[in-house]
Amino acid sequence: MTTTARNSLGTKLTVQGWFNLILVIMTLLVCTGAVVGATVLTRSSHITDDLVGRLMPARSEAYQLQAGLVNQETGVRGYALTGDESFLAPYQEGLQTQQRSADQIRELLDGRPDLVDDLDALEASAQDWQSSFAEPLLADPAGDAIVADQALYDRGKELFDQVRAGFDQQNRHLTDVVGEAQEQLGDMRTIRNAVFTALAVVLVLAAGVFAVLVRVAVTRPLARLADTSRLVAQGDFDRRVDAGRGPADIRSLATDIEGMRQRIVAELGVVRERQSQLEEQARQLDAQAEELRRSNADLEQFAYVASHDLQEPLRKVASFCQLLEKRYGDALDDRGRQYIDFAVDGARRMQTLINDLLTFSRVGRVTDSFERIELDRTLDKAAGNLAVVIEDTGARIERPDRLPEIDGDPTLLVMLWQNLLGNAVKFAEPGIEPLVVVTAQRSDDMWQICVQDNGIGVSEEFSEKIFVIFQRLHAREAYAGTGIGLALCKKIVEYHGGTIALDSSYDGGARFCFTLPAVTDPDARSTDTVDNIGETHT
Repeated sequence: MTTTARNSLGTKLTVQGWFNLILVIMTLLVCTGAVVGATVLTRSSHITDDLVGRLMPARSEAYQLQAGLVNQETGVRGYALTGDESFLAPYQEGLQTQQRSADQIRELLDGRPDLVDDLDALEASAQDWQSSFAEPLLADPAGDAIVADQALYDRGKELFDQVRAGFDQQNRHLTDVVGEAQEQLGDMRTIRNAVFTALAVVLVLAAGVFAVLVRVAVTRPLARLADTSRLVAQGDFDRRVDAGRGPADIRSLATDIEGMRQRIVAELGVVRERQSQLEEQARQLDAQAEELRRSNADLEQFAYVASHDLQEPLRKVASFCQLLEKRYGDALDDRGRQYIDFAVDGARRMQTLINDLLTFSRVGRVTDSFERIELDRTLDKAAGNLAVVIEDTGARIERPDRLPEIDGDPTLLVMLWQNLLGNAVKFAEPGIEPLVVVTAQRSDDMWQICVQDNGIGVSEEFSEKIFVIFQRLHAREAYAGTGIGLALCKKIVEYHGGTIALDSSYDGGARFCFTLPAVTDPDARSTDTVDNIGETHT
């Protein structure tokens, strides 16, 4: 396999794939070693079983067989020399031992014809000795003729020497077979030890190779990914995140992290751009604030001029026109006196307009700080300021027994009430006593306060126009005023964080509703609705 092919395989495998591959190879190695070891152990077991269960017992039985034949020969020789039948007992026991041992050897050496041939040859030699010497000797009760027959005795000796030669051949072959088996067993043990040693060495080498592979293919890419990710996390957003030629899933994770880094870089660029824009806007706002401070200083100067320098000539015009009328009134005709009245009235209206403009410009600028105040107090003060007008018109004011507390400017709130009550009385329906109703209702964190009257009302199409400064819906001759009252009310309400609007759904006159933030202080009165209406006649 070429290096390119190995690298291609390494990059296609995932971490799980690498571990699966390592597990498969380790399993194959273990299985191969187990098969070889099992084969060696099986062979060793077979050799051991053959040696211990067949060859060694067969050799032992061969010794018993040979001992039985020797006992037969000893018994026959003793009987031949002495004629004592007691010597026949070893002969009979030898026959039994021979038969039993021969059967055992034949059973143990089944499948080993070479060794069975030795047994057959030994039994044939023994049979010749028995039939040619032992049995004829034992058949003669006296035994003297056989003893005297030296040729028979020599023949018996010769035949038993052949039996002894069979002993030696059988023992030699059995010893050789046992030696070969022991040698094979030793070889199997050597092979077994070599196999297990080789398997252990292969497993250790495989573990080392696999450790290197895991380090190269998994650990090193993960470490590289962790290092680059850590650098990005520490603020090096230009650092590219990658895992090298690591497994597929690690490279996929690196690709996702790299995509996230690129999105962060893109978002960071947008944030930096917006931050730059915000800094530029902050500089512009600072410049505008400085400009506003200069403008406020100019307005203060204007207020001073308007209060003194502008009104002083108006007062002189009005005063001298009145002196002119008083001193030379008899010399003037009606038109001349009318002109003087026009001049005095114009000067007074100009003074009123200037005062109203100053009041409008001071809302939210020249004022004391907010304080906790009951709206009842400001309403009472406004009603007191309008006491003469209310008494002259016979107006009635219906109001709750208790109005809520709010945080606000007392002076401005008195002005708010005074304008709303004054409009309600001023724009009354001819021939009908003015009735002004004040209500208050809490909605979430705002109080909604409404002032309604039974006057001439306002058409819905003018619901926005009436809050514009200097906008009038009626001629000056019909209703006095400068057209600044409702604009002043709107500015005061908005300065306190609320809104004001005409309720176009009310058709019994005019109904103005404004909102003011409710007090969140737990010590403040927590009345959610104010529905106990009391009537005040002034």
